[in-house]
Amino acid sequence: MANNGTPTTHSLPLCAGRFATLAAALEYASQGETGYNFYNGRGQLYCKLPYSLLYQQARELAARLIGLGVERGNRMVLVAETGPDFVRFFYACQFAGIVPVPVPAAVHLGGREAYIRQLRKLIQSAQPALAMAPLDYLEMLETACEELALQHVGDPEYYDRQVGGDQPLEPLGSDELAYLQYTSGSTRFPRGVMIKQKTVMHNLNGILEHGQEMNEHDRCVSWLPYYHDMGLVGLVLAPMASQRSVDYIGTRDFAMRPRLWLNLMSETGGTVSFSPPFGYELCARRVRPSDLERLDLSAWRVAGVGAETIRPSSLSNFANALQDAGFNRRAFLACYGMAETSLAISFAPLERDVHIEYVDADRLGHEQIAISVDPSARDDIRVNQFVRCGMPIPDLEMEIRDEHGQVLPEKQCGTIFVRGPSVMSGYFNEPEITAETLLPDGWLNTGDMGYLVDGEIIITGRQKDMIIINGRNIWPQDLEFLAECQPEVRPEDASAFSITDQDGLEVAVMVVQCRQADPAVRRDLAERLRASVQAEVGIDCRIDLVPPHTLPRTSSGKLSRSGAKKDYLHRQDIENAVNQSSRQRIADAAA
Repeated sequence: MANNGTPTTHSLPLCAGRFATLAAALEYASQGETGYNFYNGRGQLYCKLPYSLLYQQARELAARLIGLGVERGNRMVLVAETGPDFVRFFYACQFAGIVPVPVPAAVHLGGREAYIRQLRKLIQSAQPALAMAPLDYLEMLETACEELALQHVGDPEYYDRQVGGDQPLEPLGSDELAYLQYTSGSTRFPRGVMIKQKTVMHNLNGILEHGQEMNEHDRCVSWLPYYHDMGLVGLVLAPMASQRSVDYIGTRDFAMRPRLWLNLMSETGGTVSFSPPFGYELCARRVRPSDLERLDLSAWRVAGVGAETIRPSSLSNFANALQDAGFNRRAFLACYGMAETSLAISFAPLERDVHIEYVDADRLGHEQIAISVDPSARDDIRVNQFVRCGMPIPDLEMEIRDEHGQVLPEKQCGTIFVRGPSVMSGYFNEPEITAETLLPDGWLNTGDMGYLVDGEIIITGRQKDMIIINGRNIWPQDLEFLAECQPEVRPEDASAFSITDQDGLEVAVMVVQCRQADPAVRRDLAERLRASVQAEVGIDCRIDLVPPHTLPRTSSGKLSRSGAKKDYLHRQDIENAVNQSSRQRIADAAA
């Protein structure tokens, strides 16, 4: 792998996101030599796209899109496969006055039909006039669009064949939508987050100047999907808005060969990259001693981590595995964000060791108060570990509130609310959901649980995922961590949730992926898990062992607890039906 892509340093003065619109940001970036670079699954550069060329191509394509007669402000669905076509169409929409709508380019275990159903629901929600998919996805997109009132559906070549008009380009203005970002929520169908140009530009400035402190020597690397907020805003828009070069590998390529990410960081001298915790954990498991001899990760100064609850063990495993390749564990940058705030809410300070909070788990569960403890001093207290995710970016307010809406003091756990210019306008065509989430005074209910210490936010989990047993709050990740402590269970092999039993009582359930076929070994694992939960948490927990790759994930790759719950209940319905049928046959035979 050799770096023959766009340069890292260049002559254009750095401007960290201080633009009115994305179109204005690209126009400025086009005056330099940096840009996007795309690598295949073998780590070979197959496309170099300087911002100067992208600016030209996007404007030419914008003229063709305008020639199709689409009304200003209408939407264009883009199947967001990692590659030059997506960014070309995304920015063409900016110049054409069309709102791009990135949607997943990922056919999961549900297969082709499940993906088509997902696409169709997204298209029905977004109500676009246009849709584009790479050739490999085109047939599925066309099937999803059947009988829906789209004006044009095609692959990139289809739109490139259109004849552009002579109308002047009028890029989307600062008060117009920049894009619709569909969330990866799992308890109900994902919602289209409306993000205005001025909203995302404010957030980009906060990311670049406050969070990352982007400098003229930085180079970004990413494998994150373009349809996810961290991938789109953090690693597509942010590098462009700071005129930095960025190198991409596909998300599927990373999943199959995680070391590609490390190779690319080493070969290109990458300094900035982000991942959810599972990405670091996956690399730590796959790296070999021989890799350390050729990798040089000493330039990596920002190893961002967020998008889900951060487990300190995932970061320490990665740092320990890669320290001989020059990785500095102080590069970890814990952050907190969500699509409803464009992306970023808070960042931990740069070049600070990951700050771990150790708190009394029982006091937190029973009283929602975070009492600091020394885990080495006593062994009779259950301890939760949480990572500090820093203070909010400038101009973003944050409050922790109880169930009555009262603001809580530091170290008391409640629902996180934020307010500021990075917050969404609402959910597209969802006024009732918007009213529930976005209050009239501008405060956004994030749905996340957490508390403050020294002004820094600690995320404890999602409100909707909370397990409540006998009035006690139990975080599902606590149960999942106990599962991962067993030698047979890998990180992200467990998903915990609660169900209501026949007596109307809440019961904890944990679905665990198990690679063991021996029935005796499986029974032993299930019993150990039940005993561990009883001993550590003090509750009974049903254990359901399932084959590998059974647990469902959201479109962004995170485990879906609601999906796991739905699948579990479905399996129980089937089992009950089979048992009922067997009992009926026995009764019939006896009669």
